[in-house]
Formats: sequence, C-alpha cells, structure tokens
Amino acid sequence: MLKGFKEFILRGNVIELAVAVVIGAAFTAVVNSVVTNLINPLIGAIFRADSLDTALVVTIPSLDGEGAQIKFGAVLGALLTFAIVAAVVYFVFVLPMNTLKERAEAKRKAGRPDPDEPESELTLLAEIRDLLAARPQRSSQPSEPTPPTGDAPTSGSGRHAG
Repeated sequence: MLKGFKEFILRGNVIELAVAVVIGAAFTAVVNSVVTNLINPLIGAIFRADSLDTALVVTIPSLDGEGAQIKFGAVLGALLTFAIVAAVVYFVFVLPMNTLKERAEAKRKAGRPDPDEPESELTLLAEIRDLLAARPQRSSQPSEPTPPTGDAPTSGSGRHAG
C-alpha cells in the first residue's frame, strides 16, 4: 500500500504541482506587498485616500438612509493586482518556457532528416530493387550456386597453416 503511495507522490506531475503551489503562495505574498506598500500609497496620494479600497468610493442612497457604497477603487486594485501577476507570470515563466520549447524543437528538427526525404539505407535498397527488376529474367528453374573463385575467402578460420 505504501509503495503505491510512494510511486504516486514521486511522479513528476505531483511534485511539479506541489512546487507550483509553494511558489504561487510566495509570489502572491510578493505581489500583495508591492500593491500594499508601493502602489496603494501612490494611488492614495493621487486620490487623497489611504488605499485603493477607500479611493473612488461612490455612495448611492438607499431606502434605509445609510446608502450603499460602490468601491471602484477596490475593483481597480484587484484588476491592477491581476495585471501585475499576469505580466510577471508571462515574462518569468511562459515566455522563457516557450523559447526553450522552440529551441528544443529546432534542435530536434535539425538532428532528424526531413521525413519526406527517404533514409540513405532506404534509398540504397530501392536502387538495388530497381537494378534487380531491370536485370533480364533467367529461366524459371533455380540456378546452381556459382563456385567461389580463388580471390574470395572460404569458410574456416581464415588462418594459413604453417
């Protein structure tokens, strides 16, 4: 039972997913810090508010007399956070991975011959086939093997006695 669990955990996809979750959590903390400590004060100075959450607030009168608040600043802050996260993910992860994939594909294609072009062995075999087909046909009786000439080695160890 533990062996199956160990195999499941050690699969590449599970480990990659775990790493992605940890990096994502750390990355979220960094983005939240940038938004809270850098962007919110700048926006607050422009709109004279403490943060985006309190900037661009529109109060609509309601029946109970208190009014409902529409917080455009909070929505703007969420969109800004999303844009920052999307840009960083694209430029730090997606773009380099796509570049690496393109390079690997180019290397793979450079290492392999064109699939439309036959292999050299296939070309040679095709030529031999064509030569055999072009040779005049002999009688349909099987021919006797030709005896070896003095130049060709005969079976044996190939050593000279002596």
